[in-house]
Amino acid sequence: MSDNRFLRPGRRSFLAGSAAMLATPAIAQDPSAVNSAATTVGERDLTESVRRNISSFRRLDWQPYFSNLKNGAVLVDIDSRALHFWGEEGDFYKLYPSSVPLTEDLTRRGRTKIIRKVEGPDWRPTPSMLERNPEWPEYIGPGPDNPMGTHALYLTWTYYRIHGTHDTRKIGRQSSNGCIGLYNEHIAELFSLTKVGTQVLLI
Repeated sequence: MSDNRFLRPGRRSFLAGSAAMLATPAIAQDPSAVNSAATTVGERDLTESVRRNISSFRRLDWQPYFSNLKNGAVLVDIDSRALHFWGEEGDFYKLYPSSVPLTEDLTRRGRTKIIRKVEGPDWRPTPSMLERNPEWPEYIGPGPDNPMGTHALYLTWTYYRIHGTHDTRKIGRQSSNGCIGLYNEHIAELFSLTKVGTQVLLI
């Protein structure tokens, strides 16, 4: 959806054989093929000794980012790959690991808000996504093959969402076409905490 852009990994298949098979891309036959390994930037070998960015799971104060907490507030830190939520009264706080866009070109930063909430979202690739990946299906309904997971929070920016993912490998990585992804259990919780009008800031 996003230039919305959130797709989860599986494997891209290459067809050989009959003209009929060539006329129908594998991804059109198998929606889960949308979620290919090519949509996730791999990390370094986890057996290596690597200095980690601990700021991803450090509590933040809301005051540097918002003037008030009316309707609650969501802060997405692209670099730390973390989503922060503060309740309207300021006494409730949650922190979730997230997936972020694959590239800087796909990344959008700034202020927006939640304008729609959908449980069991469907998914359609954006025109630019289809231009880059003409073999992708034009529609995937709700369910385990849907790149948007179980819940979606729609923002004022066209094609941009905060949503779940059925592919847990995506979380904590650069793996979307622009959206912010959470584990399904986390997006379900955030879905219950937010409302239409909740302010959102991506930094």
